[in-house]
Amino acid sequence: MSQKIYSSRLDRKKKKKGKKILMWILFPLLAFALSAGVYGTVLYKKAESVVNDSYKPVKTTQKRVEKADPKLDNISILLIGVDESDTRKFGEGSRTDALMVATLNEKDKSVKLVSIPRDSYVKIPGRKYKDKINHAHAFGGVELTIDTVQELFDIPIDYYVKMNFNAFIDVVDSLGGVEVEVPYDLYEQDSKDRANAIHLKEGLQLLDGEETLALARTRHYDNDIERGKRQQEIMKSVLKKAVSLESIPKQADLIEAVGKNMTTNLTFAEMTSLIDYVTAGTNLNIESYALAGNNSMINSIYYYQLDEQALLDVQLQLKTHLGLIPSTEQSSEQGSDPTTTANRNQSELKAQGDIN
Repeated sequence: MSQKIYSSRLDRKKKKKGKKILMWILFPLLAFALSAGVYGTVLYKKAESVVNDSYKPVKTTQKRVEKADPKLDNISILLIGVDESDTRKFGEGSRTDALMVATLNEKDKSVKLVSIPRDSYVKIPGRKYKDKINHAHAFGGVELTIDTVQELFDIPIDYYVKMNFNAFIDVVDSLGGVEVEVPYDLYEQDSKDRANAIHLKEGLQLLDGEETLALARTRHYDNDIERGKRQQEIMKSVLKKAVSLESIPKQADLIEAVGKNMTTNLTFAEMTSLIDYVTAGTNLNIESYALAGNNSMINSIYYYQLDEQALLDVQLQLKTHLGLIPSTEQSSEQGSDPTTTANRNQSELKAQGDIN
């Protein structure tokens, strides 16, 4: 059965959520800039030092003539979550557990977000056959992951932020745990891959780092789409705790926890320039997408077969948002009749649940 999950946030009132949504999306980055900016010079210097240690440039297929400047240009950021931990010491051979593209429009102070299902069946540059997109990292690290996403959407990926499993544990523990609604009783392995080591019961409760990771990772009780929603809820809880007054004394630990589990090609100055998007407040426009597709079995292996037309539509949205093609071209490709275009959008785009 085909499962339509291509969605967009079109309701104006949801712009009110924009500040919190973007802070969730860019949490690893803004944890440095905001904490340091609010709490003084000492934390600012610590944040700068930690980011410098996390800085790791990459060599990828160049799709821009000149490097983008986040202070002046529209940019894209690839958020990469990998199944790396103290036990899973795969290094560059680890697979991605989460992939999300964020495009940021400097003039409009708007953001488009696209979640990419980990089992998406895609062309990986240099590979003979299509494969799951989460294998790109195992084959060629961050560089090949970026090149794969660039080819998938036909856009440049300007920056990346890569986090591992330990980030969940260390960040949550640095905050003294977070309060999360557990949707059902569950048993899940821990970060050391010990089966059923974590047992959570249904309901709202305070979770430590290991428990939070288990809830974020599990997909045995539903599917990848629901797991993505749970991860959003968890990140909301983490953010809420991180910016609370009770966490002020813990900001140094939080910065350290994020930094030691992150690599990025964003400089500290580039990170701090993104605060403008947060301060846009109610003027910030957010649209979220999740790629439509079908469950598929190929040679007895499960894949998520992307809907080609939905993929083309998302490509067009991202290219327009980055200013790679004029908005008039988008209108002409979707049809010249605004009413027809609006009806088509309403039928194909379904608003996602709020990310507070």
